[in-house]
Amino acid sequence: MDYRVHRYRSACGRLDLAARDYAAQNPAGGQQAPVLLMMHGLTRNSADFEPLAARLAGRYRMIVPDQRGRGLSQWDPDPAQYRPDVYAQDMLALLDDLGIVRAGLIGTSMGGLMAMVMNALRPGLAQAAIFNDIGPVLDPAGLARIQSYVGPSGAMADWSEAAARTRAINASAFPDYGSADWAAFARRVARENADGSVSFAYDPAIAQSVAGDDPQTVPPDLWPLWDLLDEVPVLVVRGALSDLLSAATAQEMARRHAGAYAGVEVPRVGHAPILDEPAALAEIEVFLKEHVT
Repeated sequence: MDYRVHRYRSACGRLDLAARDYAAQNPAGGQQAPVLLMMHGLTRNSADFEPLAARLAGRYRMIVPDQRGRGLSQWDPDPAQYRPDVYAQDMLALLDDLGIVRAGLIGTSMGGLMAMVMNALRPGLAQAAIFNDIGPVLDPAGLARIQSYVGPSGAMADWSEAAARTRAINASAFPDYGSADWAAFARRVARENADGSVSFAYDPAIAQSVAGDDPQTVPPDLWPLWDLLDEVPVLVVRGALSDLLSAATAQEMARRHAGAYAGVEVPRVGHAPILDEPAALAEIEVFLKEHVT
């Protein structure tokens, strides 16, 4: 799919950040197409949404950023700034730069935490929000697994090794994936270096935000932020094998949300669904058609 790369300054003004801007076909009458802001997880980048963007092509203007320290965005010399409240401010700066005042928010994992913060900082911004395998409570088992692999890992010799390492990290979440799936996955999360080696497309220093028993990437109590979403239509996507978003937490999210709520569980997928799975995609398309116009 074609897109243009939009460059903008971080909220703090220190960093050069990047976002993909997928154009949409204008609806009848010359109205502007509805906007989706799609926010990736901790070790991912804008390429993570390629499969979903391909399915939604033409119907929405999709803004898909590389958070600071990922993809084409500049690394932050201060690793303490790698946290959701800072990323959320960057997202508001991006939307302001593009003149966007309303959007549907889609957040995978860390991106969902950002969506909660954004809604608190700017009520009325979100037309609707999709939370991909994330909620106000993070299961310690999933957090420990993430802590075990994120950070410095050394360059990989080639794309074959990158696919193998990607599989080693994520195999429990995608037990039905084959060789072609892992090769495509690696291409989305890694990049080729000048010498032909391959590295994951993030600053290893992001590991500091999830280190120890009190990770910076997870605010101490997110339920108050979740409660602020009552007037925002939400869809919660959960991987049936998820070790980060428990079924109990998803049920509590539904119980506490007083407004329009939908939920779907993706079979035989863990943290986090790619969102092109048939179960997820069917719910996403219906939800967006109803709430993001």
